[in-house]
Amino acid sequence: MSDSPDNPYDDPSGAEPVVTTQTAPRSETATETRSKRLPPYHVIILNDEEHTFDYVIELLTKLFNHSLQSAVELTWRIHLTGRAVVYTTHKEKAELKRDQVLGYGPDPRMSVSKGPLGCYIEPAPAD
Repeated sequence: MSDSPDNPYDDPSGAEPVVTTQTAPRSETATETRSKRLPPYHVIILNDEEHTFDYVIELLTKLFNHSLQSAVELTWRIHLTGRAVVYTTHKEKAELKRDQVLGYGPDPRMSVSKGPLGCYIEPAPAD
């Protein structure tokens, strides 16, 4: 470096220059994360004359994990009203459950049973 006195970087005292920085204050507002709830869908089973009560009860306990009492009540509702909502969940799981019902196949207890129970999904009213 030069010894010229008009150079602002030459400090004859040899002291380090003082450098200050300012940081912005941190925000005190909390960021709130909310997960959006998926819209609900009903899984509905239809009545027919090709499946026994035992078949429907078995299906409801195995596929939907209903208790025996709940499965019997739902089976009677299906029989008496022609249909019943057996499960309510988000669309992807409702589609899976519908496909499981349709894949359960015919009732081996009845020779006239040629296929699965009727089953479909529909949007449920949002709470």
